[in-house]
Amino acid sequence: MSRDRDEPVRLTKIYTRGGDAGETSLGDGSRISKLDARIAAYGAVDELNSAVGLTLAGDCPDDMLAVLGRIQNELFDLGADLSVPMEHDARLRVTQEQVEALEGECDRFNADLPELKSFVLPGGSEVAARLHVARTICRRAERDALGASRLHTLNPLALVYLNRLSDLLFILARAANAAAGHEEPLWRPGSSA
Repeated sequence: MSRDRDEPVRLTKIYTRGGDAGETSLGDGSRISKLDARIAAYGAVDELNSAVGLTLAGDCPDDMLAVLGRIQNELFDLGADLSVPMEHDARLRVTQEQVEALEGECDRFNADLPELKSFVLPGGSEVAARLHVARTICRRAERDALGASRLHTLNPLALVYLNRLSDLLFILARAANAAAGHEEPLWRPGSSA
């Protein structure tokens, strides 16, 4: 039985015992080791999604709520993309439109920010700090996906999406500090004060 695109996936049983011997299933049902590079890649994407959820659980500025909520859903799409071998054409894949939407959000949130005069240290408001944690996890997810792409054929837009998302998370962290009236912590080379 097929389901509509927006219909949630139904899970009736959480544990299956199928992974007890160190293997798991890809999205096409094929079995592989849990040490496979694709598993590391979409595992890092899952961790990133949790970090975005933690950000949303805080005092997130209103103009970021819908953006981060959409990103959480798209990160599930991305995980699905990474978990299904490319020879399955009709599967869910990250699209150029999703990448362009991230670029649009980068431009929108960056428009009113002051010019950068130094590297920004992670911190400031709690929401900004959480966004910086999400940004660093995103960078790791990108590296893991890049590593997996050296061994398996992956959707190249999955890598572009992660690269653009890390840029957006950086911009959102800066915007969160601005919205909270927090001065951005800046790197002062050689300073130990």
